[in-house]
Amino acid sequence: MAMLDVTNLGISFGGLRAVDSFEVHIEKGELYGLIGPNGAGKTTVFNMLTGVYKPTDGVIKLDDKNITGMKTTQINQAGIARTFQNIRLFSQLTVLDNVKAGLHNGYEYSTVAGIFRLPSYRKMEKAMDEKAMELLSVFDLDKEAGLLAGNLPYGKQRKLEIARALATGPKLLLLDEPAAGMNPNETKELMDTIRLIREKFEMTILLIEHDMKLVSGICERLTVLNFGQVLAQGKTSDVLNDPEVIKAYLGE
Repeated sequence: MAMLDVTNLGISFGGLRAVDSFEVHIEKGELYGLIGPNGAGKTTVFNMLTGVYKPTDGVIKLDDKNITGMKTTQINQAGIARTFQNIRLFSQLTVLDNVKAGLHNGYEYSTVAGIFRLPSYRKMEKAMDEKAMELLSVFDLDKEAGLLAGNLPYGKQRKLEIARALATGPKLLLLDEPAAGMNPNETKELMDTIRLIREKFEMTILLIEHDMKLVSGICERLTVLNFGQVLAQGKTSDVLNDPEVIKAYLGE
């Protein structure tokens, strides 16, 4: 049974068919890539998977549960978390508080307990601090826990965004161009981080990326989108050597 099973997914904006008959089947624990030229529809697919857009047609199943058309919060609670092309951190909150903001799916206390700082509130806050610090240590960010997120270097902000996404307890992690704006050293470190996430958290990962070195280095299988339609699918090496993919995307 696939962790993510997408069948005949499509969306239209007025007379524009942005994505048409998109299908993908991603197994549990797989590291899967979605690539294609700018404007091919990759982020639109992510937006449908996460409830930002409601599909015009098609079915999305997560771990055999139909999540098609659910609200963003419901889909997150069902087990999908994502990052964005442009980093979206709470820049004026601390690194620690950014991760704690992602822990909402697993920790609850009453409004009264929060207002009056009752023992149940303090106990829950302590547990959240410990869990957030545990996640930060995975990304080697625990020493920066007290800093404002907006003061972190770019590469560490990317890591923090991934840590916050993981805090929601997902089954499937969507990474939208995680290497965007990174230098080669940061990209290599990111590759190691993504591998670590998959192994440590037994995470299924779907990523959009333009850096072919990163894609070929970590993705086991790929789907190539072009003009909103699937151009090629399969093992990474086979897809990247497909003449149609080279012609449409790699430009060689």
